[in-house]
Amino acid sequence: MPHAPVHQLVFTIKDRCRVCYTCVRECPVKAIKINNGQAEVINERCIGCGNCIKVCSQGAKVFLNSTGELIELLASHDKVAACIAPSFPAEFSEIEDYHIFIGMLKKLGFNFILETGFGADLVALEYKKILEDESSKPIISSDCPSIVFFIEQYHPELTTSLAKIVSPMVAMSRITKKKYGENCKVVFIGPCIAKKVESNEIDVVLTFKEIRRLFEQYNITPENTEPSDFDPPFAGKGSIFPVNHGLLQTIPLKDEIKENDIIIAEGHINFREAVLEFENGLLNSQHLELLCCDGCILGPGMTDQGKRYLKSKLVGNYVKNKLENLDEKQWEKDIDDFSEIDMTQEFEIKDRRIKLPSKEEIDKVLISIGKFEYADYLNCGACGYNTCEEHAIAIVQGFAENEMCLPYSIEKLHKSVKELNISNDKLASARQALKQSEKLASMGQLSAGIAHELNNPLGIISMYSNILKEESSPESQVYQDLELIAEQAERCKKIVGGLLNFARKNQVSVSNVNIEQFILLSIESIIVPENIRINIKAKLQNPIVQIDPDQMMQVLVNIEKNAIEAMPEGGDLLITLYEEKNDFVINLQDTGTGISEENMDKIFTPFFTTKPIGKGTGLGLPIIYGIIKMHKGRIDVKSNNNPEKGVTGTTFTITIPRTRPD
Repeated sequence: MPHAPVHQLVFTIKDRCRVCYTCVRECPVKAIKINNGQAEVINERCIGCGNCIKVCSQGAKVFLNSTGELIELLASHDKVAACIAPSFPAEFSEIEDYHIFIGMLKKLGFNFILETGFGADLVALEYKKILEDESSKPIISSDCPSIVFFIEQYHPELTTSLAKIVSPMVAMSRITKKKYGENCKVVFIGPCIAKKVESNEIDVVLTFKEIRRLFEQYNITPENTEPSDFDPPFAGKGSIFPVNHGLLQTIPLKDEIKENDIIIAEGHINFREAVLEFENGLLNSQHLELLCCDGCILGPGMTDQGKRYLKSKLVGNYVKNKLENLDEKQWEKDIDDFSEIDMTQEFEIKDRRIKLPSKEEIDKVLISIGKFEYADYLNCGACGYNTCEEHAIAIVQGFAENEMCLPYSIEKLHKSVKELNISNDKLASARQALKQSEKLASMGQLSAGIAHELNNPLGIISMYSNILKEESSPESQVYQDLELIAEQAERCKKIVGGLLNFARKNQVSVSNVNIEQFILLSIESIIVPENIRINIKAKLQNPIVQIDPDQMMQVLVNIEKNAIEAMPEGGDLLITLYEEKNDFVINLQDTGTGISEENMDKIFTPFFTTKPIGKGTGLGLPIIYGIIKMHKGRIDVKSNNNPEKGVTGTTFTITIPRTRPD
C-alpha cells in the first residue's frame, strides 16, 4: 500500500516562535532544525506524530489544513463517505447524543457517515490470526502511521517485523468502496495528522479541529440539526480501539494467549524504548502494540489535549451503550460479508538516518561552546537535546546552533554586557576627551594669539628697563624700581612662554629612551617625603621608546609633584608601564584627596588651579596636555574625592605611540 503524496505536514508561524526549544526536546526523531533561532520542521525526517504541535504553548506550530480540499470534494457530483474515528466521543463531549453529531456531518454534505470502528473489528481479527499462530515471529503493530514511519525511516531493519495489516482507516476505505461503490470518495475524520499522508486510498483526511472549524464556518450547531445515525456496517468492540490497550481489548484472544505476550507502549518516549529493546533482542517472544500518542484520544487533531481519563471514560461509555444495543447477528453477518477483503499492506524502507560525525568534529564543536572537558558537560537539556554531545552532533549535522546552549549563551551574554560596558566607558571618555579637546583647541588659539601679541611689548619693556638700569646708580631708588620692572617683565615672559607651550605647534625632538630608567630619573628629580611610598611596575617587553626627553621629563615631574602634594598625610603613588598594541602607556595612580567632579572639566584649562594664591599659576597641566598632544598621544584622568564611593585618589593615564611615523 503506497503512502499518500508527501506534503509538508507541520509549519512554523515564525512570529510566534519564542526560541524555547520545547519542540526540539519533545520531537521523538529530532526532525526540527533551528535556523537563526527559528524552529523549522524538516518534512523529510518528520513522522507526523504532531507532538511539536501539542507542546508548543505559543501556537507556533500548525498542521496542514485540508478543509479546502473537502469543500471542493463535497461540491463535486461524486458520492462522499465520511469515516469517523472511534475517538469522536472524547472530542465532541458537549454533544450528549451522538446522533446529533452524525446529523451535523450530513448537514455538511456527506452522503454516508461510517464508523471506522468496524474497520477496527476486521483489523483485530487479522491480528488474532497472527497472535494465535505459534509459528509466527514477533510483530510490531502497524495501525499507527507514525510508528510505521518511525520504523521505515529510523529502524529500517525492523520493517519486516511490522504487521502486514492495514490500519482501521484503510480497512474502512476498502469496506466503503465495496459497500457503496468504487467511485465513492472516502474522507477520514479523526485525531491524527499522520493519517493525512498514510495512504493514497483516502481522498481527504481531516482532524476533529478542522471539522469544528467547518461547523462554525457553515453555522451548523446541535440546535439547528436533525439527528441521524451511522450508515452500515455498524462497529462492534472495535470502537474501543483508541483508548489504552484498545487493540488488545478488541481482539477475542484464546485463554492460552496471555497478555504478557504483548508489550504495550504508548507515548513518544515509551514507544522508542520498546523499539530499541525489541531491536536488541531483549523482547524475543513478545509482540509490540505501539502508539505514538498516549492513546488516539490525545492525538494532535484533538481540540483539548488534557483530561485523558475523562476522555477514556467517554469512549468507554459510548462503546458500552453501543454494545448493549448492537444487533450481533447483523454484525456477524457484516463481518462475514467483508472478511474476504484484502487487509494486507506492504512497507518500504526510507532510511533517514544520518551518519554520525567523527569524534574530532564533535570535540571541535564542544570546545566552541565552552565544553573543554567532561566536567563541563552539564547535560541540562535546555537546548532540547538530552546531552551536550547530542547537541554537538546536531550542530555538525546542521540541525542546531551554538546559541541553543543556555550556559554558553549566558556566558556569552555576560561577556557581551561586560564588553558593552567597557565600550560605553570608552565612548564616554572619548566624548569627554573630544569635548575637552574642542574647548582646549579654542583656548589654545586664543592663548597663542595673546602670547604672540604680548611677546613684543614685553621684550621692549625688558630691553629698555635693563638699558635704564645700566645708566642708573645701583644705590638709587630709580635703579630698584627699574629692577622690579625688569623682574616682573621676565615673569610675564615666563607666563607667556607657558601659554605658548600649551598652544604650541612646534616639533618635538625625539630620541630613543629607556622609559623604565627615565621614570626612575624623574622620581630622583623630586623631593619625596618619608610618608609617601612610590612603586613602579614595568610590564614592557621592550623598554625603548621614542620621546622628547626634556619635555616628557617636565610632564612626569609635574604630575608626580601634584600627586605628592595631594597626599599631605602620606599615601602611595603607583606608576605602571604597559603596552597597548603599538602604544606604550604610563599610568600614575595616587591615593590622595582626589579631584571633585565639578573641577574635572577644568583641570587642563590655563590659569585654573585649586592651589592657594602664590602656590601655582594653573599652567602645569595645560602645558602637559600640549606636550602629550605634540607626541601624538593622549592623556586621560580618573579621580574620586568621595570616600563613600571607594578609595580616593587620582589616576593619570598617558598613552603615546612607541615610534613616531615622522
